[in-house]
This record gives sequence, C-alpha cells and structure tokens, in this order.
Amino acid sequence: QVQLVESGGGLVQAGGSLRLACAAPGSIFRFSTMGWYRQAPGKQRELVAAITISGRTNYADSVKGRFTISRDHAKNTVYLQMNSLKPEDTAVYYCNSESPYYAYWGQGTQVTVSS
Repeated sequence: QVQLVESGGGLVQAGGSLRLACAAPGSIFRFSTMGWYRQAPGKQRELVAAITISGRTNYADSVKGRFTISRDHAKNTVYLQMNSLKPEDTAVYYCNSESPYYAYWGQGTQVTVSS
C-alpha cells in the first residue's frame, strides 16, 4: 500500500501562515502530478493546488496569490505554503499523488483558521 505522509496542519489565526508537507515514495513521486485537496464539513472535496513533474502549477481561484505549491525531487516531498489564511480555508487538507495509472491519497491533516 502506497503511503503519503502529511504534516504541518494546525490552528492559526486569520492572516497567519502554515506550511503543509507531504512525503511520498520515490518510485511514485517522480512519475506523479502532486496535489493538495481540501474538504470542509458538509462540502465536497476540492482541488486547492497541483504541480506536475515539470513544475507546472495550477491553483483554485480562491487561493491564488496566497498559496504556493512546490516540490522537492531530492526529498520526494510536495509542499503547500499557505499565507494570509482566512477562516474559510478551514478544512481537512489531503495530499494526492496521481498519474494516468493510479491515484493515491494521504490520510489528511486538519487546518483550522480562527477569526
């Protein structure tokens, strides 16, 4: 079973910052588009940001200019730097590793932004 290990969630005040990290097995990481999704209570899971193997990025409109996704091929890790956090960013954040042949998910990490 492929394991994606997430870290970095927590409680922060509005306007603050957090950085999420997700480590993946190298055999998966080097062939995968890596992404972060989130799911708030009562809502569907939604894409927050994704980054391809070559480094091309894609962001949800709601986080553009505030969040930055990056990947470190030496550490097989993808990061999500979240700045200027808002209460509406509160959700469980999930790491995703995807190719045309598979999709793997992390266990999720809670991000709570207080007003």
